Amino acid sequence: MPISESIKQILKLTRIEHSIMLIIAVISSEIIVLKRAPSLSLLLLSLVAPIFISMSAFAINDYFDVETDRANKKNRPIVTGAITPRAALNVSIACLVIGIAGAAFINAEALAIAVVFGAISMLYSYKLKDMFLVGNVSIALSMAIPFIYGNYVVSGTVSSNILLISVLILFAGIAREVHGTIRDYDGDMLVRKTRNIVSAVGRAQASVFAFLLYVVAIGISIYLFFFNPPFMLNAVYFALILVVDALLIYVNAIYIKINITKKKLGNTAKARKYDLMRNIGLGAMALALIAFIASALVYLPI
Repeated sequence: MPISESIKQILKLTRIEHSIMLIIAVISSEIIVLKRAPSLSLLLLSLVAPIFISMSAFAINDYFDVETDRANKKNRPIVTGAITPRAALNVSIACLVIGIAGAAFINAEALAIAVVFGAISMLYSYKLKDMFLVGNVSIALSMAIPFIYGNYVVSGTVSSNILLISVLILFAGIAREVHGTIRDYDGDMLVRKTRNIVSAVGRAQASVFAFLLYVVAIGISIYLFFFNPPFMLNAVYFALILVVDALLIYVNAIYIKINITKKKLGNTAKARKYDLMRNIGLGAMALALIAFIASALVYLPI
């Protein structure tokens, strides 16, 4: 296999697009806390842990979930044979070591967070995924942790803004993971016999539960606009977060419609809908991160 194709498959295995979101999360956290950008050297060093630990997490997930991915007909590198399970395991271990080593050069708090982040990622793929709601919460925590990590990179105390944003991301992350559980339910039950929220209450109720979690996240985003600088009455934040909240409501409406309506979609049509909603949801989360960082840099009063 040509080197360029090997790199492409490794990036696909490690879902590099998620690392990009973590980069934005860490940078926005640092800027919100400092009210300015950190030094370039500290900024670059602080990105090593989230990038590589995230890559490690997705590689090990594919390693453990290869049969589930086959059942769900996912075009993943191990399933297609582009990468062997052993190679995926080696990539995961190497990325984990690099990520933790990067955090070790910052401070003790950053190192501790990196180790916890890495441990949660590994345990999720091995066992936590199969535990009722625990797997969903553990992945959501991995989405919120980068904000806490970025905070401690530049400060020894936690900002109230960072705490609120972390809670917002936590609730949105759990909701997004519930949607993922709905999407992958058939394969998870067939191969791993996973006991999750869908197996407990069904797809319809799980869709409603995800919507309620998103309502909490949206409520926090509104609270920030009215009460917490630099988001308070900031036109930049308002414009971006309005789009984010609208997209999240739309995604939830589609999930509820698919799983509650009596008109059933075929498996192929449903899979396409789910994939589209997954991408829209991912885009909304990325735009939310941009809203946080843009609001910290630019204030346009309303």
